[in-house]
Amino acid sequence: MMRRDVFQAIADPTRRAIINMISEKSLNLNAVAENFHVSRPAISKHIKILAECGLIDMKQQGRERYCEARLEKLNEVSDWVDQYKKFWNTKLDALEDYLNVLQSKSAKSSAKKKKTIAKNKNQRHAGKKRA
Repeated sequence: MMRRDVFQAIADPTRRAIINMISEKSLNLNAVAENFHVSRPAISKHIKILAECGLIDMKQQGRERYCEARLEKLNEVSDWVDQYKKFWNTKLDALEDYLNVLQSKSAKSSAKKKKTIAKNKNQRHAGKKRA
């Protein structure tokens, strides 16, 4: 059997939809298949992959096989995303700090320019009054 992980399971939109469906209630294979425009064997293959990844269990009830969600395996995805979330939050915080410094320098520079312009204007007006 091929080694699969939870990332392979959620990589496919059909499998994500199946996970969503059975997270609400367990369904038999026919009930799952009725919700998709693909063949029953294709759905069975998706179910097999989800089971191999540990995201669903198959339970036999009489003649029917039911899919039950085991969502705790999705914590692997959450943990993986969290490490990158921390990385990007740190980078974005540093960028924000840098932009604030630039903005502060720009504001100080603008204030100096305004003072210089006002000073020059006052000097021109003072010169006109003397003349």
